[in-house]
Amino acid sequence: MNLKTGKPTLRAGYAPSTIAHNLTVVHGFYAFHQPFGRGPLINPVPESAARRAALAHRSPLEVRQQHRRARLRPKVLVRHPRSIPDDQWDELFAQMRCVRDKALLSNYLAFASRASELLGVGLGDINWTKGQLWVISKGTRARQPVPTSPEGLAYLAAYLEEDGLPPEGMPVWRTRRGEPRPLTYWAARRIFQRACEVLGANWTLHDLRHTAAKRMARNPELKLHEVQTILRHAHISTTELYTAVGLDDLLDKLGAYYARPVQPVSWPTQYAADDIEAVFGAGQ
Repeated sequence: MNLKTGKPTLRAGYAPSTIAHNLTVVHGFYAFHQPFGRGPLINPVPESAARRAALAHRSPLEVRQQHRRARLRPKVLVRHPRSIPDDQWDELFAQMRCVRDKALLSNYLAFASRASELLGVGLGDINWTKGQLWVISKGTRARQPVPTSPEGLAYLAAYLEEDGLPPEGMPVWRTRRGEPRPLTYWAARRIFQRACEVLGANWTLHDLRHTAAKRMARNPELKLHEVQTILRHAHISTTELYTAVGLDDLLDKLGAYYARPVQPVSWPTQYAADDIEAVFGAGQ
């Protein structure tokens, strides 16, 4: 566990969620070919009969029944999204070495984009008047407009003024050494990792999306369905994950709660002191 961020460090081998996902993919592959008589007669990935019975003809209003996992399936823990606190965000932003990196991080935080979506933005995808960027959505592969902040646009304009406009057909995010090339996900990830190594943190690029989503979901001026539109979630239940309150978010409130003065016990004047002592004991 990283003491600065509270996030677990990566263990050796594959994570349980990765194993479960791969088993689902392999099971679906054989299940697709089975009706056509291709492949083995029995799916090599075991199924859980209890799970099939629990989910069969189940209404969304009903309480979800407990069921046993199938063989080979690891136990996957439900992890709530973690956001970067404001003080750590300031430290992280201060570690950016150039205007390009500052523009990249500020736009990541502005509209909670996925890493690959922002890296594909071209010069024609920037709407300076409306404060929008057009991105290729990861799920639908559709070109969609997303809002960005004035600060993000200001850093983006400063970056283009310093490094110049990109060639025709090239994204605005480019490498700064040698011949300009489009900035890849792994290069952007390494920029973020270098800053985290200096701070002793283990934040990831995707944590920026979680941070922006949590800030929006907890803003009283934004409704949950509006946040869903900005994040481009297919179901509002996915957006609801960002409304969960963690213990780290309650540290200030807990500190004030523990530091509160002890309130003296008082009783209505119509009760006699001898009666209160007889019922509740001395010292009341």
